[in-house]
Formats: sequence, C-alpha cells, structure tokens
Amino acid sequence: MTEPGSSPDGAVDEMYLSIVIPLFNEEESLPPLCARIDAVLQDLGRSAEVIFIDDGSTDGSYAVIEQLAGQYQWLRAVRFRRNNHKAAALATGFRAARGELILTMDADLQDDPAEIPNLLAALSQENDLVSGWKKKRHDPISKTAPSKVFNLVTSMVSGIRLHDFNCGLKVYRREVAEDALPYLYGELYRFLPAIAHWAGYRVTEIPVTHHARQFGVSKFGARRLLNGFLDLLSVTFIVRFMTTPMHVFGSLGLLSTLAGSAIGGYITYLWAQTGTIQNRHPLLMLAVLLIIVGIQFFSTGLLGDMLASMHQRGGRTPRISARIN
Repeated sequence: MTEPGSSPDGAVDEMYLSIVIPLFNEEESLPPLCARIDAVLQDLGRSAEVIFIDDGSTDGSYAVIEQLAGQYQWLRAVRFRRNNHKAAALATGFRAARGELILTMDADLQDDPAEIPNLLAALSQENDLVSGWKKKRHDPISKTAPSKVFNLVTSMVSGIRLHDFNCGLKVYRREVAEDALPYLYGELYRFLPAIAHWAGYRVTEIPVTHHARQFGVSKFGARRLLNGFLDLLSVTFIVRFMTTPMHVFGSLGLLSTLAGSAIGGYITYLWAQTGTIQNRHPLLMLAVLLIIVGIQFFSTGLLGDMLASMHQRGGRTPRISARIN
C-alpha cells in the first residue's frame, strides 16, 4: 500500500495536503482520530501530513501525540507552553503547513475524517475554500439555536450565504490560508469564509457528517454568541475598510457636522429674526455637540488612514516548547 507522502511509483512528490488539527485536552480522542485519518490517507494515495497543534493542554495529550508519532510517519506536532486559543493554533498550523491544500478539523471526533475526500472533490470544482455544513448536528439546543442566529446574521452582513461558518472542517487552497493569516487572532477565525469571499475567492459549503462528542467537554460557552457579533463588527470594518477608514469615519463626521450646522443655522435664523433664540438653549448645545463629534470623527479617520499606510503586525506570537518532525 502506498505510504502517504509518496507517489504510487515510490518516489517522493511535493506535499499535496496538510491537515491542521488544533487541540486542547483531547488525549482520549487522539488514538481513534489518528486511526481514522490514516485509513483515509491510505485511500487518498497522495502525499499528506497531519499537524497537531497542542494548545497548552493540561492533560496527557502531548504524551499521546509523542507515542502516535512513532506509529504514523505523516504526523507532525507543535506544542504551546500555554493556552493561546484556537486562532493562534490555526495560524501556527498554517505557517507550518507544506501542502498545496490545507484542511482543518477539530480533534474531538465530532468531525469525521471520512469527509476529507468529499471536501477535496468540492475544492477541485473551481472553488478556493470549501466549508463543512453540519446539517444534522448532535449538540444540545443551547448550542444549535444561538448558532443558527449567528450564521443568519453573519450571512446577511457578509453577503455570502452559508449555513455553518464555524464548522471545523474546511479546506483551503494555500494562497487563501496565507491571505487569512493577518486575521487569525481573537476569534476571527470563524469568519474566514467571509474574509475569503470579500477578497474575491470562490467559497462554497457541503453537508458533512457530525458526531456526538464521545470524550471530554465542550470548550465553548454561551458568551461566545455575544463575542461573535462583536467580532463580526470588527472583522467587517477591518477587512472592508482597513485601507480606507476615512470612508467610514469621514461619512459619520460629515453627517454629524451637517446635522449640527443645520441646527446651528436654525438657531441663528431665530436670533436674527427675533433677537432671541427663544429658549432653544438645549438645541444650541446639541448643535455644538454634533459639530464637535463630527470633527472628532474626521480626526479619527485621518489617524486611521495614517495607521493603514503602515505595516500591520499580527497578534502575539505564541511561545513553542516542543516540536515533532
């Protein structure tokens, strides 16, 4: 049987697929996950690697990975000294990946490795990013109901209709993953399909199998919904107006200044006609406030334009304590 990483005639070819798997305290899931991935890679018959990113696990996850590394030649791993969260793990995995295509999945066995060929087939149909859609979810309603609201709002704002922005199963062409790196901080990784769409890449989704969690507990709480909407505002501004912040702040400043000037003109008219502003002092204060706010918006826009012209660095680089292969 052809080993992943070699062509059928035995010659080593260029890396075709990199699978990036962030994990945090998933020691029980790792052996069955690797067995399932190995079966898929053997059938795939193309060069592949699997990069586990241990996000500062406090259980025996990394010890399990070290044992599995002796069993599977395709396994690579990176271990963080502390928990840096999923965005940092994905960014590290994207940078370490050598494949022409990069696929991401979760390590909790809820994502099915058997879907990997289906995602790759969908990507080959002139798509640049294929996202999984957990059409039939095995999660409690406390997770599924907020998720539906989040996906609906994100679809409306982003302009691309997807049912499941946050599915862990996604496959990217390498250039899409590289372009996504500046946005991999906080929890903005959930909006990578929208970011790719705004950048002009072709994005689609396909239904994928979703399994109930077998081991451990979910790492996400109810607060995630609120954070998701705040992040949606952030990423919309960052991606769409990063290079033209004056278009946003300048428009707001113009509206505020015009409104304040109109009210001020009305007050001036009253004073010119009657010699008094007829107890319109609160209205006068509002006019002054709107003009001041408008000037502040203009100033913010100018500062934003100055910052946009400078080189932007990403988030803090995680400190790595160990590597495999």
